[in-house]
Amino acid sequence: MVETRQSTRTALCGLPLFHVNAQLVTGLQAWMRGDHVVLATPEGYRGKNVIAKFWEIVAHYRVTTFSGVPTIFSALMNVPIAGADVSSLEFALCGAAPMPAKLIADFEAKTGLQIIEGYGLTEGGCVSSVNPSAGERRAGSIGLRIPYQQLMAAILDDAGHFVRKAHADEIGAILIHGPNVFSGYLDPRHNVGLWVEIDGAVWLNTGDLGRQDADGYFWLTGRRKELIIRGGHNIDPKLIEDAFQGHPAVAMAAAIGSPDAYAGELPVAYVQLKPGAAVTEAELIEHAARTIPEKAAVPKRVKISSSLPTTAVGKLFKPALIEREIEETIRDEAKRVGAEITTVRVERDPHSGLRAVVAAAEGAEALRAALDRYAFKSEVTAE
Repeated sequence: MVETRQSTRTALCGLPLFHVNAQLVTGLQAWMRGDHVVLATPEGYRGKNVIAKFWEIVAHYRVTTFSGVPTIFSALMNVPIAGADVSSLEFALCGAAPMPAKLIADFEAKTGLQIIEGYGLTEGGCVSSVNPSAGERRAGSIGLRIPYQQLMAAILDDAGHFVRKAHADEIGAILIHGPNVFSGYLDPRHNVGLWVEIDGAVWLNTGDLGRQDADGYFWLTGRRKELIIRGGHNIDPKLIEDAFQGHPAVAMAAAIGSPDAYAGELPVAYVQLKPGAAVTEAELIEHAARTIPEKAAVPKRVKISSSLPTTAVGKLFKPALIEREIEETIRDEAKRVGAEITTVRVERDPHSGLRAVVAAAEGAEALRAALDRYAFKSEVTAE
């Protein structure tokens, strides 16, 4: 029996065309069904007035669905729907990063639009799991695995080898296997540690941490590379970010590890406020101390920023914040030891990580000794 459809749907593509979501989810998938696609300017959501006029665009083109990352939904919370007729919208897809449950609830309450959360990566053809649009959605979950996609939370040893499948609700490394998974990077250096062999089959280690509940729904808990390690204690940044997301003045929050000579890293948080909201950093720290269950996870400091750095698709870009913390640490140490810095540059190498390159007019040797106490790599030269 052939499925008959009453009308053609229209997907709004707000992501750059080089992104796998634009190519497959709001591109080929729509065209294969005979649907229309509206391109929201070459810059996508970053195009001039795309967010400000979003609901008008939806009304004009009778958009039925769109995809976005949490920062997009947060921005749309501040855009009045006013008299725009958005009744054509059926649902919105959210991916790329875990979406705070409160943001989901607030957005759905404001718009009446159902948010469908999913998960995937370029290396896996964009989608590996999704909440069912016609079944039970679990807010904060990335849903159920799609057909033909094998998905697992696994316990790995320190060398990245498979130990066992994680128990229900036990956090492990998220692995995927199936016909949608790519065969590897062209640069073989990027394939080191990427694959996990299980019973003769090769699985892709996504680098994400998560769990699977007793009903088969998956939940992301963070990135292994984003874990904040304070004196050997692993801190999930999402624990901190969720606490700030519950504050009425906070639009978005990003928690990272700031270099510390004694503990290795200390948690700090960068916060973007809602338009017109007023709150002090001291009040936010007090809120964190009340709401974060792990004492070690309470941020050492909170920094209010007018905007948080994002990638081309609007996903929070934490490496930029980490670079900022490294540079501030270097300048603080220079002041402490009486060194005079002329230039500081934090370089990002995909293989060896972050490295600080510093030039000092005075006190280079003292600064070099001071920075050697930190985990990040540094090079200090005298000018």
